[in-house]
Amino acid sequence: MFEQIVVVTIFAVALAIIASEKINRSIVSLIGASILVIFGFIDQHHAIQAIDFNTLGLLIGMMILVSISAKTGFYEYLAISVIHATKGRPIYILLALALLTAVLSAFLDNVTTILLVSPISLFVAQILRTSPVPFIISQIMFSNIGGTATLVGDPPNIIIGSAAGLSYMDFIVNIAPAVGIILLISLLVIYFYFRNQIPKRSMKKEQLEQLDPRKALKDIPLLIKTGTVFTLVMIGFFVHSVFQLEAATIAMAGAALLLLLTIKHPDDIYKEVEWGTILFFTGLFVMVGAMEHVGIIEVIASQVMNLTGGDALKTSMLVLWFSGLSSGVIDNIPITTVLVTMIKDIQATGVDVNTLWWSLSLGACLGGNATLIGASANVVGADICNRTEYKITFFDFLKYGLFISLLGFVIASGYIYLRYFVFQF
Repeated sequence: MFEQIVVVTIFAVALAIIASEKINRSIVSLIGASILVIFGFIDQHHAIQAIDFNTLGLLIGMMILVSISAKTGFYEYLAISVIHATKGRPIYILLALALLTAVLSAFLDNVTTILLVSPISLFVAQILRTSPVPFIISQIMFSNIGGTATLVGDPPNIIIGSAAGLSYMDFIVNIAPAVGIILLISLLVIYFYFRNQIPKRSMKKEQLEQLDPRKALKDIPLLIKTGTVFTLVMIGFFVHSVFQLEAATIAMAGAALLLLLTIKHPDDIYKEVEWGTILFFTGLFVMVGAMEHVGIIEVIASQVMNLTGGDALKTSMLVLWFSGLSSGVIDNIPITTVLVTMIKDIQATGVDVNTLWWSLSLGACLGGNATLIGASANVVGADICNRTEYKITFFDFLKYGLFISLLGFVIASGYIYLRYFVFQF
């Protein structure tokens, strides 16, 4: 009991410090993990076993691929082309950029997507002489929604996929339909949210000419090479389970091939990998491993089963709403890591946990929209906007994001209930 209290306390304190953003989250995560190992709450052998190298490999591989592909200017080209397709009408620019962000987030990580698309929004807002806040908030929310659709779109899905042995196609088949419904309804919501907050007048012809998509493309030969490798990686994701390969293997192989084809001095690319995120995950896995080692996760799993009476529907709804609401207060990554371990403990009792994985994915990813600290993309997007004269405060984001999150939970709950408990397909 003493060990359990100490481990829970260390984990809770670490989460509180991470949520406060007073100290870099990777430092907090590593310190927490180190304390638990040094004082024997988990030995080094089990600590290493607790680290999910499939998750880390997939993250590193995708970070390298995205870092190289970003140098082509292709993502800026897409964003500017979308603006031209709207004929320069501000509200349609906002909706189109939000939708583009969602699509990109299904294949890139959310933070990278926000880093790529948000600067275009700042430029458009400057031309329109309006606040970029509606554009940035819309893109943040849609990056979290779009990232829910695939295995690689959001870190919680990467953790879930690795722990449960789920393939890229599993996420497409089970999660993407729900995400499609949520996206369409959320588009209507942000239209009514922001239609009176941005100018009615369309961009002038000369303003549109300032945004030439062809000028955004910086390196055509590199674009061809990255496009080819990305296509191979996407194909690999769709079929990796057939060849009994982890998605991490596909991502790392694609990253290695692209480095070989395009980069003479890869050290510059390695510097662009978000090693802080990798170290954050590493420490987090060890802390959750310690919780499992001393029996805390087993107790949580037992309490959940007692609370729901082992009923699959009730347990699914509990996981969805708890992970969603918790992710709005604490970064969705630690919440997912704990609940993944809990679900595996439930699975060990012989219970079918298929719907729990999808409930956790929808809850954790959509819950990231609830508050400004719910997901990393939120903080990054707000930081980009706050460099201008316009600011996104915690409460500015909350009045839009919380409703979008709750709406997503309701739709996801209906989807889980109808698909897996009524029609059972």
